[in-house]
Amino acid sequence: MNVTQMSCCPKRSETEAVLVYILLSSISVLTAALNLLVIISISHFKQLQTPTNLLLLSLAVSDFFVGLVMCFQILLSDSCWTLGDRMCTLYGVLDYIITSASVGTMVLISVDRYVAICDPLRYSDKVTVRGVVVCSGLCWVCSLLYNSVVMKENITQPGRYNSCSGECVIVINYIAGVIDVMLTFIGPVSVIIVLYLRVFVVAVSQARAMRSQRSGTFLAKRSELKAAKTLGVVVVVFLMCLCPYYCSTLTSQSSSFSATTVPLESWLFYFNSCLNPIIYAFCYPWFMKSVKLIVTLKILRSDSSETRIL
Repeated sequence: MNVTQMSCCPKRSETEAVLVYILLSSISVLTAALNLLVIISISHFKQLQTPTNLLLLSLAVSDFFVGLVMCFQILLSDSCWTLGDRMCTLYGVLDYIITSASVGTMVLISVDRYVAICDPLRYSDKVTVRGVVVCSGLCWVCSLLYNSVVMKENITQPGRYNSCSGECVIVINYIAGVIDVMLTFIGPVSVIIVLYLRVFVVAVSQARAMRSQRSGTFLAKRSELKAAKTLGVVVVVFLMCLCPYYCSTLTSQSSSFSATTVPLESWLFYFNSCLNPIIYAFCYPWFMKSVKLIVTLKILRSDSSETRIL
């Protein structure tokens, strides 16, 4: 496969470089900090450790790593990769693993909401804390193994596709690229859309049934409907940020990834990881309550994990 030749160290004006670094550093720190608050909240407070919230925890972990991965890009000196070929490969592999894990977690969230809304009577039997932990763990393990195979050549021979010093290029062959797009974009996104369309239809009909106060109809709880609405926003925002990233991949002539020239659609995907905790802040009262306890260090009390948050 031919790799597009690029300038390894394009020059920027000092003012432009400072503005870009300040902006990206702010997004990186904010992304890591906000998602760390989500991780601490759900991990610490026992009342928050529901199946749905554990899926949000898995998503927050991937979003937290996105914030850290952004630091690799910010550490570049004048748009040159100065961290060596091995770190270049590590950066590329982490980027792919996090993307796959995020998409997989979104599928699990869609399944969770589908069961909660469409089969509320058996939700507690079908969706358990243990089951969610196992599924989330498998999602991460499969993402790690899958991307290790896809990027085997880059891992075994770091820097093999670099054309000059200061460049960081990751390349996967055409067949692997097509399979990757099918498994990590087209397939999962199709499942997410189908499930949430079904959830939307059922939620609307149940909302009407609640307003008309029909008896004898088994309906999902209002809290489940609210959670479906909130997570629906998360899913829609995720798809809006993800689609440009993969559409760019589909329209490009080569399956290459360059750390020294990260396109706008990649930053849009990264920024999505910052938006999720902001959505929680507006839609989940428990998140703001837990943040106050964390910031005021009240979680250091011995019995703080038993605090009523909901």
